[in-house]
Amino acid sequence: MAVRVQIVEVDGDGAESGSGAGADVAVEPLGVTDEAPDDGEELTERLTARDALADLLAVLRLCAVGKLRCSEKTSRPSAVTVTAVAEVLRHGDFYVDDPIAAFAWPLLLQAGGLAEIVGGRLTLTAKGRAALTKPPAETIRLLWKRWLSHALLDEMSRIEEIKGQRSARALTAAGPRRKAAGEALAMHCALGEWMPVDLLFGSMITEGPQFGVARDLWKLYLDDREYGSLGYDGHHGWTLLEGRYTLCLLFEYAGTLGLFDLRYGSAAGARDDFRDNWGADWIDCLSRYDGLAEIRLNRLGAYVLGLSDRYEPDAAAGEDDDRQGEDDDADDILEPIKVLPSLDVVVTGRLVPSEELLLDAFARRRSERVWALSLASLLVAIEQGRQPEELRAFLTSRAAVDELPAAVRTLFADATARSGQLRDLGYSKVVECADPALAALIGGDRKLRAICQRIGDRHLAVSPEREADFRAAVRKLGYALPL
Repeated sequence: MAVRVQIVEVDGDGAESGSGAGADVAVEPLGVTDEAPDDGEELTERLTARDALADLLAVLRLCAVGKLRCSEKTSRPSAVTVTAVAEVLRHGDFYVDDPIAAFAWPLLLQAGGLAEIVGGRLTLTAKGRAALTKPPAETIRLLWKRWLSHALLDEMSRIEEIKGQRSARALTAAGPRRKAAGEALAMHCALGEWMPVDLLFGSMITEGPQFGVARDLWKLYLDDREYGSLGYDGHHGWTLLEGRYTLCLLFEYAGTLGLFDLRYGSAAGARDDFRDNWGADWIDCLSRYDGLAEIRLNRLGAYVLGLSDRYEPDAAAGEDDDRQGEDDDADDILEPIKVLPSLDVVVTGRLVPSEELLLDAFARRRSERVWALSLASLLVAIEQGRQPEELRAFLTSRAAVDELPAAVRTLFADATARSGQLRDLGYSKVVECADPALAALIGGDRKLRAICQRIGDRHLAVSPEREADFRAAVRKLGYALPL
């Protein structure tokens, strides 16, 4: 069933008005039909939950091997990074030529505290490395909550055709607006039911939560600051601003995280609510999200939004089904791999790129389809912050066995035990004393023995954060440490 609604703003007397914030809004149903409007284009249907669970691990693995770069100033991913992310997504990005999910994932990892930018490169944090072995659904719930409260950008900035957003006080604060839009998604979407986005808009307008995008409409414009200003009456409807903001949050972030299944088509010509604005003749669409037509809250979304206590995939709803529409083929079903007692991992079917990255991180590649496990290869991965449990869980699931060969289990246990024998305590400043007697005097002082540690006969180790305390205590003993 498709529902179309016409949204008009009315003033207090019931007359149509184009004024900005504060105007009442009326929703007039245009009709309910059993079929979608015939616009000559078939919609793409994406069942996103299973994709998101796989894509999360894929992007984390890509980040773990240092493949992603982001701007230290804006936190946004580079064009090369967007391409790299798109290549590991389970079914690719939503559009081939206009990244949405591939742009969102690096930002989501940063907002969730799973990755940070170090020297221009996106690097996993301790929390990010731990996420490689945790249930992906739990991590996705964390990412959504963190995005609503710690997003790295104002989603409105992704609507590039609306100019003037950087002007002082042009837009409202993004935080409260994002929170309200997120609450609306949880409030108005029923589990397992397809909902036209325009019907969602109507519910948001009439039932809230209310939010606004523009603080000063005259500072926003299309194409030309004067002629294309949105401050003119009738040129700034709810769908044009608040609707586009909601579409971005819904498509680029909630959709990427797999909270909603999506039906969408080409953005070009999908919406015409901006056509009366000056400058609209030169653009096909107002945003890359205009093609989103319908959404369906899935079980992962219900769990993430707090509508259910735990996530249980529902095969009947397509969440645990490899089929993603008629364009997919049988090759999408991944065949098991073989883990041999000889410590070889043999790939009998195909691997997705992120799985190849995982095997390359923990094993030595001997041929196109064979990887060799060894204590040395596992220890190298551990030194890079990876945990053998990540590979063990992958091999167990893909080998379709309850238990790996004994030799492989022994190898994992040995590597895990050896990795726990040493601890990195950080850097220390090494101070050399003139003779062992002085080292004993300083190292045995009541205050200094808590600050420094003796190394051999004549040397002391001082942690950098206690250096000032060390110098002060040494001076009281009648000595000085030159710079």
